[in-house]
Amino acid sequence: MSAPGTHIHDLVGIGIGPFGLGLAALSEPLLDVDAVFLDQREDFRWHPGMMIEGSTVQVPFLADLVTMADPTSPFSFLQFLKDSGRLYPFYIRESFYPLRAEYDEYCRWVAAQLETLRWNRTVTSVTRDDDIYTVTAEVADGSGRSLGTETYRARHLVLGVGTDPVLPAALQNLGSEGGPSVGGEAGANVATEAGPVIHTSKYLDHREELLASGSITIVGSGQSAAEIYRDLIDEAEARDVRLDWVTRSPRFFPMEYTKLTLEMTSPEYTDHFRALPDDLREQLGREQRALYKGISADLVDDIHDTLYRLSRCGRKLRTNLLAESELIAADRDNDTGEYILHFRNTALDKGFARRSGSIVSATGYRSQVPGFLAPVADEVRLDAKGRLDVGRHYTVNEAGTIHVLNGEEHTHGVTAPDLGFGPWRASVVLSHVTGREPYPIETSIAFQTFGVPDDGAVDTDTQAHTDAQAHTDAQAIGSDQAEPQLSPVREPKDDDLESRFDFAAADDREMTHV
Repeated sequence: MSAPGTHIHDLVGIGIGPFGLGLAALSEPLLDVDAVFLDQREDFRWHPGMMIEGSTVQVPFLADLVTMADPTSPFSFLQFLKDSGRLYPFYIRESFYPLRAEYDEYCRWVAAQLETLRWNRTVTSVTRDDDIYTVTAEVADGSGRSLGTETYRARHLVLGVGTDPVLPAALQNLGSEGGPSVGGEAGANVATEAGPVIHTSKYLDHREELLASGSITIVGSGQSAAEIYRDLIDEAEARDVRLDWVTRSPRFFPMEYTKLTLEMTSPEYTDHFRALPDDLREQLGREQRALYKGISADLVDDIHDTLYRLSRCGRKLRTNLLAESELIAADRDNDTGEYILHFRNTALDKGFARRSGSIVSATGYRSQVPGFLAPVADEVRLDAKGRLDVGRHYTVNEAGTIHVLNGEEHTHGVTAPDLGFGPWRASVVLSHVTGREPYPIETSIAFQTFGVPDDGAVDTDTQAHTDAQAHTDAQAIGSDQAEPQLSPVREPKDDDLESRFDFAAADDREMTHV
């Protein structure tokens, strides 16, 4: 192993996804930031298994790596379009939403310009001596052959390792019994070869195998599931392949994309969410999935239009869309090679089974605590569930020197995975590294107020008086002497809609997510 170098960086970033790459791009012009970024991959690739032809990102082009922090940055998406000769075609296209493949190309364009990126580096450990971290990484060549180790020293550590694909427990059991794994490796103990069981992240690598299996079941909902279903349905019908799409969600819900809802991706809402009790944050995290895990409305409509087109002339389609259906178990028929999936209808509490030649799991991703943090585990905060306990300013230690990018959904809410909020978070990290604000950090961008407004807060004495008065009123209502107080009723006029309702007596509370 190589000895620790003598050079001390201001920060070492581990992981170069879009958020790590954005931090690297924003660090580049800062003379008072000495940074280096490590990643185990050979180069930048953004969800290569989901680069379906024609698919777009679900955020506008302004949500690139840098623009929301620095609109003048030479690493903006618009600058990429200008350099590639596509600015005017993009303008004429009149869509805010870049193609997914184009966004990946843009990120690789940025990565090619940054000299602070180190690829083929797998971090194995992080240690700390006084105020300096030492990061040890195994170095490999393009074929994966080990070339030894390197060490990097820094005052700050930035974790941008991203999230890992998640398979339901029932599908994990298929892999452990000799069947395909998440990556779709075939098992050896099956009389008839089974089709792949894959996560959506591996979809394009196994698309032909899925169609060759004779029947496909997509488990889960959200944009990835919808894109895969739409990509398969035409060819599946043409090849007489049954295609099922099953989700435990109550319906195939669209992503909530109204403007006041989008204000929840704001510093104000993040402050509000961060201050809530843990159990309430957990509840809101489940209820707010439609804000960023739903399906684009255009794609929902396109799927229905496609099914309508394919069913013309009374054709019976070999496809089923099933909501309210939770996967509870799965096994395999070794004689036929088919998988037997056991579901429970959550509305009726009734079970049913479906056979399938292959399975695509659209069950999302989950952040993990990196194993390389073990040597510094005593300074890393974890919550009761063993997750990183990320502070308001994206740090997980008391010294404020270990920063997190996109590992804080459970503590910060919907802003964590949002591409457009990544530059804001990077600005916060850089302000802590430099001790100044190299990029202005907005603290108030929303028109609405989350929580109790400052000018409407009730002090303790006033609250006690209000509670006591409410108790007295409740007793009066329950007594024999209390007479019901009726609101005066006026005869409605034909042209007076408001007079038909007693708005003064109506419940004036707004609907909330709680």
